[in-house]
Amino acid sequence: MIRRRVDKRQNCRWELATLALFVSFLMFAPMSLAIAASAQQEFRWAADPEGGAPFVEADPARPDRVVGFDVEIAEIIAQGLNRSATFLNVAFTSIDQSIERDDAEIGLGGIEDTPARRATMAPTVPYYRFREVLSVRDTDASRFRTLADLRGRRIGTLGGTIAYEILLRAERDFGIKVVSYDDDVHPYTDLIIGRVDAVLLDNVLAERRRRTTSGFTIQPESVATGHYVGVLAARNAALRESVNEILRNAMRDGTLERIFRKWRVWNEDQPALFADVLAGNPLPPVLGFDLPGGEATVSKWRTVQAYLPALFRAAAITMVLSCLSMMLAIIIGVSIASGRVYGGKIARSLLTAYVEIIRGTPILLQLFILYYGIVELIRLPAFVAALLGLGLNYAAYESEIYRGALEAVPGGQLEAARILGFNELQVLTLVRGPQAFRLALAPMTNDFVALLKDSSLVSVLTVLELTKQTQIFATNIGSWVVPGALCAALYMAMSLPLAALARRLEQRWRRRTA
Repeated sequence: MIRRRVDKRQNCRWELATLALFVSFLMFAPMSLAIAASAQQEFRWAADPEGGAPFVEADPARPDRVVGFDVEIAEIIAQGLNRSATFLNVAFTSIDQSIERDDAEIGLGGIEDTPARRATMAPTVPYYRFREVLSVRDTDASRFRTLADLRGRRIGTLGGTIAYEILLRAERDFGIKVVSYDDDVHPYTDLIIGRVDAVLLDNVLAERRRRTTSGFTIQPESVATGHYVGVLAARNAALRESVNEILRNAMRDGTLERIFRKWRVWNEDQPALFADVLAGNPLPPVLGFDLPGGEATVSKWRTVQAYLPALFRAAAITMVLSCLSMMLAIIIGVSIASGRVYGGKIARSLLTAYVEIIRGTPILLQLFILYYGIVELIRLPAFVAALLGLGLNYAAYESEIYRGALEAVPGGQLEAARILGFNELQVLTLVRGPQAFRLALAPMTNDFVALLKDSSLVSVLTVLELTKQTQIFATNIGSWVVPGALCAALYMAMSLPLAALARRLEQRWRRRTA
């Protein structure tokens, strides 16, 4: 009888649960269908509005929306597909990967037509022809007309672009120094103040910057010619064909011309491009950048081999920068900790304020201030600014480690040393310091490994360290798999020996102080 009652209760519970699931389905199924239908009506496109004018930029009147000629092109494509355009903010160097992940259906915003994109993605027909142009200071306009004139000079550009590849070739041919930037604003400001001797970028970017900044000249002779395209994932080839037809129609009816004239980028190159695209004519390669023999995998592995020396050089820069920065952080950190333990009230207050300010503000902000913010007072080289930025930042954290270690030494030992006649310097160097060092060694090692990885942040100051070089490498071959694996392997090869050495030192020091 009891078992029957239990079975009835269980059956009743199962019936109630089934009924609840059925009611939930009736309630939420229409909502789910509505969400799915809404998603199908969206046309998601990705671009980077940071420094992206006139392609994509924040509207000065309404910063929550974007404007630019690529914004209007995205809207034309969405209308042609009977969908609504939805913008996705993605860093420029990550657009290709974002498209592959299906975060968005197309990437726009000054995307260049390159062999890597043709081999791994589904680019649209070109819709704009640009020229790579050389910009120099007004005072150098007569002597720096070509790349050959800039032997041994520093030339700035955007990383992961055709211009960057051109400069890599010029580096081998003419011995120039390539300086890579993450945006198109700072190359021209650095050009004017003398940090670089020239800038090689698209004429669209150069002319846009020339309208707002004086002091540099755009040389009339172009270095190369390229094209802007939209990029889709290779699996979306059918959608790409629909987008191509929409772009061709916009060329025929004058829509693209009106957009380009509105944004002041229309020139005599565009009618010829439109004619070639509409006629189906093959477009000329950019300095022979087309795939040799039509074999994508061969080209990619050749590119990997070509980039290996650059990755090793970047790893060496990362290691040297990290070691020097850690040395600086230790020296300053010990001084701050000693001042906070032994100093007077005013000294302790000032040092505490320094530590809290450094720890309370982002390291990127500190790097920007050192490199760009104080340029009117002192013009620091990029490597020096990176060294000071990392060293001063980590000194604040190191000082807390050392202060805690100093204060962790038992007071009885210090009193005993003083009774024996030791002065304060002897107490510190013979009693307190060695024990504090043993306590601080493990967290110091952790900070060193963290600093090694945080050195990737100095790429914003044009220091071409390992992560930045890997990012450029991945952009140029259209994949993060091989570059990411190589970068991780190099970081592991640098950090693991350091950790092992620190453990040995800690064990040895523990035995000595035991």
